[in-house]
Amino acid sequence: MSQLLLLVEDEESLRAMLREHFISEGFQVIEARDGQEALRIWGEQKPALIVLDIMLPVLSGIEVLKQVRSRDNTPIIMLTARADEVDKLLGLELGADDYLSKPFSPRELSARVRAILRRSQRGDNGMHTTFKSLTIDIGRFEAYLGSNLLALTTTEFKILSLLAEHPGQVFSRLQILERSLGDIYEGYERTIDTHISNLRRKMEAISSQDVKIKTVYGVGYKLVEEE
Repeated sequence: MSQLLLLVEDEESLRAMLREHFISEGFQVIEARDGQEALRIWGEQKPALIVLDIMLPVLSGIEVLKQVRSRDNTPIIMLTARADEVDKLLGLELGADDYLSKPFSPRELSARVRAILRRSQRGDNGMHTTFKSLTIDIGRFEAYLGSNLLALTTTEFKILSLLAEHPGQVFSRLQILERSLGDIYEGYERTIDTHISNLRRKMEAISSQDVKIKTVYGVGYKLVEEE
């Protein structure tokens, strides 16, 4: 069965071109022209993934991202016409799974869509990884610190799963991209820092945490017991 994508883009010609491309790639597509319409359709249709432009009328893409993330972890790819890294980092900090700057190739966008959907579906039912009070339920796509459910994006979940499977082992940014995400894009390696920062913030919000993600300067990151 083909998967349903929500395409949120106010530029009509680009939206039509992307719609036709996604349909030719075997996806079902529903469209929204502004942020308010996007939230309504998302709530009614529950798409497998959202392709979301930042610059939208009525409600911005950033506001849509915030509202979606406050309720669930539907994968989101942000589109931006701005060259400013601040937009990209803000989107990632708020929980976007990926971003793409305009102009871009529709093939690259569909490749990223497929990569994120693969990540969100990967995992064997009933498989668990544990380290101290951290439990990763691969089948249910859930992570817990003690009894506290961590509200993670797809990308954050895959990174934490990798680190939890190999506690104490240092992974470089490139290794995290290759081993947990499976796809590498030019310029994307540095966004791992933002995802790690988000993970730390969510873990540190739980007072009883006994694990942490440690930076090994000049090398990468590892999961260790809280001292």
